[in-house]
Amino acid sequence: MSTVEIWGVRHHGPGSARAVGRAAEDFKPDCVLIEGPPEADPIVELAGDPGMVPPVALLAYVPGTENRERKATFWPFAEFSPEWAAIRHAVAAGVPVRFCDLPAAHQLADEPGHPEDEGTAPEADGTGAERGEEELRAAELIRVDPLGWLAEAAGYDDAERWWDDVIEHRTDGPSPFPAIAEAMTMLRQDLAERLETDGTAGLPESYLLREERREAYMRRTLRRAIKDGYERIAVVCGAWHVPAIEAAVPGRTTTIRRTAGQDEAALRALPKVKADLTWVPWTHGRLASWSGYGAGVRSPGWYHHLFTAPDRPIERWLTDAARVLREEDLPVSSAHVIEAVRLAETLAALRHRPLAGLDEVTEATRAVLCEGAELPLELIQRRMVVGERLGAVPDRTPMVPLQRDLQAEQRRLLLKPAALDKEHDLDLRKPRDLDRSRLLHRLRLLGVHWGVPGAAGRTKGTFRETWTLVWRPEFDVELIEAGLWGTSVHGAASARAIALATEAAALPALTSLAERCLLADLGDALPPVMRALADRAAADTDVVHLMAALPPLVRALRYGDVRGTATGPLRTVVEGLVVRICVGLPPAVSGLDDDASRLLLKHLDEANTALALLEEDSQLGRWRDMLGVLVDRQGLHGLLEGRLTRLLMEADRLGDVPDRMARAVSVGETPARAAAWIEGFLSGNGLVLVHDDPLLRLVDGWIGGLTDQAFTDVLPLLRRTFAEYAAPERRTLGERVRHLDGSAGTTRTGEAEALDEYRAAQAAETVLTILGWR
Repeated sequence: MSTVEIWGVRHHGPGSARAVGRAAEDFKPDCVLIEGPPEADPIVELAGDPGMVPPVALLAYVPGTENRERKATFWPFAEFSPEWAAIRHAVAAGVPVRFCDLPAAHQLADEPGHPEDEGTAPEADGTGAERGEEELRAAELIRVDPLGWLAEAAGYDDAERWWDDVIEHRTDGPSPFPAIAEAMTMLRQDLAERLETDGTAGLPESYLLREERREAYMRRTLRRAIKDGYERIAVVCGAWHVPAIEAAVPGRTTTIRRTAGQDEAALRALPKVKADLTWVPWTHGRLASWSGYGAGVRSPGWYHHLFTAPDRPIERWLTDAARVLREEDLPVSSAHVIEAVRLAETLAALRHRPLAGLDEVTEATRAVLCEGAELPLELIQRRMVVGERLGAVPDRTPMVPLQRDLQAEQRRLLLKPAALDKEHDLDLRKPRDLDRSRLLHRLRLLGVHWGVPGAAGRTKGTFRETWTLVWRPEFDVELIEAGLWGTSVHGAASARAIALATEAAALPALTSLAERCLLADLGDALPPVMRALADRAAADTDVVHLMAALPPLVRALRYGDVRGTATGPLRTVVEGLVVRICVGLPPAVSGLDDDASRLLLKHLDEANTALALLEEDSQLGRWRDMLGVLVDRQGLHGLLEGRLTRLLMEADRLGDVPDRMARAVSVGETPARAAAWIEGFLSGNGLVLVHDDPLLRLVDGWIGGLTDQAFTDVLPLLRRTFAEYAAPERRTLGERVRHLDGSAGTTRTGEAEALDEYRAAQAAETVLTILGWR
């Protein structure tokens, strides 16, 4: 007869992992069953490779071009995961490992009762779900949070704290698994009684069906292992499933009775898809419950520390916290650490805890190491409590060719993936930095946003680029999907760019794509993209579309020169666009309302900024000549006329700006049009008034001369204009106005107007009320 031990665990916990390790040493199983997809059996031996560094995850996905919608799910493992401890023990001992959960081919099938669980492993231990208890019935609570019920029975108001005290903080003692099995048996019996009297008892039928099938497959796998002649079989599964699996152990009494025939009937004719499995790196952040992972834990970094530092964990943790703070130049001494340890231990004793937990350690850190400050505590929270650690998989792990090509490029360019944000400043004059930039741009074309470009330098066509790099586990899924386009990053990005050019429905999308091709140095893709761009530009007569398309092309023209990329065909397209814009814009500006004028102003600014990159280029001269004609056009909206006046002034094309402003704000113009002119002239550039006294006096005199009603009408426009200025600009303008000589009729230094104390007191009272001092 086979001897079977079932170890019910929480999926990620240091105490559970240590208990599994000790149980495996004592029991010495000759077969280990693990909750997970059985398609992973052929690759489980990779867990013993020195290159396999947790956290890692089993990734199941649906391959093939016919399944373009994403279908994938993960089974994560950390160093402190009990399943990982069992796998590593079995692999080291040469013991076969079999996964016993419902196959991924069924779990990924998009059928009722088998919902896709993209991005997270199926929640099998029933812990960690945050749901409003007032909205759940008792049966739901038992299944969703069984530990909450047990914690409440033990007098705890926090299930996490109870489980930590009872299981995770344990370093020795008897095996906890018999007690866990007994507790779960009682809860399953309670749930069964509720289901008998109340149908589904508030639980979705599809969920109940899915759980029934999962547990049926677990029992089937156990029966097969017994039939294959294994004598000592260990099963590691979520604690909730222990009573259900015991039904497959011959001679064992259990409250859940299922025969082999019943299980086979439940598993008959299940929907199925083709599923491939591999190992991928994972992160501690994606193990956290706040990431949305159903079986997640609050503090992966803390659990990792408890598992790897069982000797004096509190002292070691606070020492590491002090080191983190010192690295940020914060003064933390050894005396701080000693006092923090004493405080954490005292708090644990007052709360009758066997060991200071994360709550006590955090309070001690805040009070002693951080001296009550929250910002240093947030730093420790991010770096240590969550502890963004990125795992690694060995080179012989099954991968699509695109993944292998990316790994080779990462090694060649010395770009190591990391789970924490890291900024890279690239000098495009250096070959390696230039190749790094091209790789990151190619990946973005494939939808893999490993790097996010910074704004600095990019739009000005300099030799520098700033990127922020952070690796996410889901990038492996995106690479697998992108493998449909090619076997190398360069080839796949080129094929994807050509496909996007074919699909593009608007001219701006094509111009942006052309820019991206140049940044990624996709010489194979650029000709078809440029042909599509030229064809679309020739057929598009909307001047707004043409203006929206111009900035990306000009940036690409200038930036391509910086990167050493040929841009001849691009220059031809730019020249044609500028000519068509200069011809089509004058008739397009007539009769525009406020909304249309504001939209056109946005494109006008972007086109002007882009063409300024060309410096002495003839296209820039043609553009400014057109603006000079446009500014004197009759019927021009005040917003556009004001902006055109400023652009021409900045280009040294106008010498009568004060006269133009005086006419714009004269009594012959309506306050609304005058305000629109001022907004167009001043918005986005407060330095115009800071350095030009005549213009400042004109604006000041116009505002001071408005009637009460007119001032109320134009105030929203003025506030919007001046709110765009930086605080130093607004402060400087205020000082300049205060020191004007009084010719505009407003209050100045010297002879001040008499103070109305009554009105001043009312204003002061209002301010004090707003500040909460009354």
